[in-house]
Amino acid sequence: MKENTMDSVAKRTLSKVPAVTLGFWVIKIAATTLGETAGDAVSMSMHLGYAIGSAIFIGIFAVAVAAQIAAKSFHPFLYWAVIVATTTAGTTMADFADRSLGIGYAGGASILFVLLMAVLGVWRRKAGSISADTITTPKAEAFYWGAILFSQTLGTALGDFLAASQTANPAGIGLGYEVGALVFAAGLALVAAAYFYTNVSHTLLFWSAFILTRPLGATVGDLLDKPLANGGLALSRFTASTILAVFIVGCILILPQKAGKRPGESLAAP
Repeated sequence: MKENTMDSVAKRTLSKVPAVTLGFWVIKIAATTLGETAGDAVSMSMHLGYAIGSAIFIGIFAVAVAAQIAAKSFHPFLYWAVIVATTTAGTTMADFADRSLGIGYAGGASILFVLLMAVLGVWRRKAGSISADTITTPKAEAFYWGAILFSQTLGTALGDFLAASQTANPAGIGLGYEVGALVFAAGLALVAAAYFYTNVSHTLLFWSAFILTRPLGATVGDLLDKPLANGGLALSRFTASTILAVFIVGCILILPQKAGKRPGESLAAP
């Protein structure tokens, strides 16, 4: 009986988050791109504004994450629905901080970085680890999703900071969306190289990659829906969002969706 109980606990631990594989990162980047286009569609195309858009997406995130934490097994569509909710909320929250509050891209990114480090610091102090493979309690999972929400928001601010043209926004560096996407893709390549060729903590590399995929998705999303005059392709935000949503659903159905490893086993590569 005791052995069966332990097996049951291990199964629940395995089932809450997916294994971190190449397929995981493909879906993650697509989800972050969808977050950019869908967030802009609600706040800008529907003219609801960043504050109302943030309130809507934070509400959706709260419902989705509550369902995810309450779930007893791994449900791929539920997990990725929460990820998409964090990306859409992150888009509107970052835009609200950067633009509506008037603190600029650098100020918004700095504040969000401090908030993310605070969440990770408290999580580590309370649980002893910030590894995704050690999520065994609802409290740890709450920290996990809090860190993801802030990392998505930080990534949005970083993407806008580097890519936005100074004509569109003087606070931006003005690299453009194509160059910005290449910069963040290069950053991800360096993280992957560090995983394979160095002894840098895999947990640190995971969170670094998680942050970098968000601005990559943000710049790709901006490339798709921003006006031609601003360096974008001028696609409809709703069209781009629909295409991305179909792609994500297809990936979830086609790519292997396995639960993560037991605590104590080696971390999967970012």
